[in-house]
Amino acid sequence: MENTAVATINHLLKQFPVGGGFFTALNDVTLTFRKREFTGLVGPSGSGKTTLLNIIGGLDSPTEGTVNVLGKALDNTSHGERALLRRKHMGFIFQSYNLLPVYTVFENVELPLILNKVEEKERDEMVKEALEWVGLSDKINSRPAMLSGGECQRTAIARAIVHRPELVLADEPTANLDAENSHHIMEIMVKLNKELSTSFIFATHDEKIMAYLRRIIHLDDSQITEDEHIENPTGGPT
Repeated sequence: MENTAVATINHLLKQFPVGGGFFTALNDVTLTFRKREFTGLVGPSGSGKTTLLNIIGGLDSPTEGTVNVLGKALDNTSHGERALLRRKHMGFIFQSYNLLPVYTVFENVELPLILNKVEEKERDEMVKEALEWVGLSDKINSRPAMLSGGECQRTAIARAIVHRPELVLADEPTANLDAENSHHIMEIMVKLNKELSTSFIFATHDEKIMAYLRRIIHLDDSQITEDEHIENPTGGPT
């Protein structure tokens, strides 16, 4: 099953209206992402990497082309069906942690499980396990204002993986972190990728992330310029 496709994109075009014309964010992009991949969409600002990540996540729609994610043809699904796919089978990590300030760490991580109608006893076990994965068991009752930036991002990771999604999409997840915390965050995600068989796709231009990736897809000026497979990632502090 390692060769199973989690996302397939064919001849993707994405344009945004600008003034009287259009800005082309992605032009004729064709890609396949497979189970357990640890992949980065890499390129300068404006290259289309975040747009591509949003389309894979069903948060945006292509102008032309087809997108199939986890067996669902997104161009033939309703808004509600895409939301259900995200809620059940995907996780999202952003550079701004998007934690609810009035909720504790436990409650922030628990939220996806409540939305998925998981029973309370099972929720409790799953949240505690996720917080153990990211090393935050001792912060379970803390609120975001009491946490460091690294701890906030680890909480966001726990929330993204608490329901054991098949695919996690991460947009510049280390942008607000120092080098030590960035490496810690990436080591956690490498571990989750191996232990849970979760596929990770990053949008980034952070070299600290790139050192951990096993596949790097380079984008520039709306197109793929290189698709590089890395045999032995050099990840880790130097």
